[in-house]
Amino acid sequence: MDIIPQILVSGIAAGGVYGLIALGFVLIYKATSVLNLATGEFMTLGAFVCLTVLIELSAPFGIALLVTIVFAACLGALTEKIILRPLIGEPIISVIMVTIGLASVLKGLTHMFWTSQFKSFPPVFPPQPLDLGFAIVPSGLLWGFIFAVICTVIFTIIFRYTRIGLAMRATASHQQAALSMGISVKRIFAISWSFAAITAALGGIIIGNISGVSIHLGGIGLKVLSVIILGGLDSIIGAIIGGFIIGILENFAGVYLDSFFGGGVKEVAPFVILVLILMIRPYGIFGKPLIERV
Repeated sequence: MDIIPQILVSGIAAGGVYGLIALGFVLIYKATSVLNLATGEFMTLGAFVCLTVLIELSAPFGIALLVTIVFAACLGALTEKIILRPLIGEPIISVIMVTIGLASVLKGLTHMFWTSQFKSFPPVFPPQPLDLGFAIVPSGLLWGFIFAVICTVIFTIIFRYTRIGLAMRATASHQQAALSMGISVKRIFAISWSFAAITAALGGIIIGNISGVSIHLGGIGLKVLSVIILGGLDSIIGAIIGGFIIGILENFAGVYLDSFFGGGVKEVAPFVILVLILMIRPYGIFGKPLIERV
């Protein structure tokens, strides 16, 4: 079996998950112009909540998933109302620094409740891999990709074809104009943070099912920064395509460059790509360049 199709398929599967997590970044940025650097910790909390409901309560996966979604929605809304709303009007860098502090607090709370011990999900999906003939997709990546695609389609439909989505797009375009049309910007901010927390929690469940859960799971959130900057901070389609590109390039780097450099290239590759993107096209493939008159 040729290794290149296998790399491509595995990269696309991983990229779908990255795209789902990146969607949370984009939803918040489009509505509030804030880059949430606590997304990784939202992922970790979502994965641990789902795992706890599955193991401690012996609940079926559907119930655990529903509980996690409700928990994430409440966490996102409370975060916006208690922590971010008082910072309206403050410099963006101040708000971003607050999200970094929030990430540290959430990581500490996660350590207090679940310790630093590595945990594994019980079998949730069928273990059989998918044989495409030219490549094999492991069960974890296969179901993770399917799960990510379904969730991304649902959120895209909500954003483009519902009243809430229309209000979110109006708020993202011009907050003052949205207010004049009777849209509650504060409510839209809270909904945006809830949706973003849900996408992060779902991404945490997918990653946790593939590779297990620990308090360090949130490190993937920083990796996804390269995805949204590649695709464009304000572009949903850019988040999805950026996820595929980073997933594929990451896998190629792991196969062809790890042995040459002695390992570790796969983990570093997304951040190298991030630096190159910022140098060449800082607003991303589908992002809109900011033009100011002076």
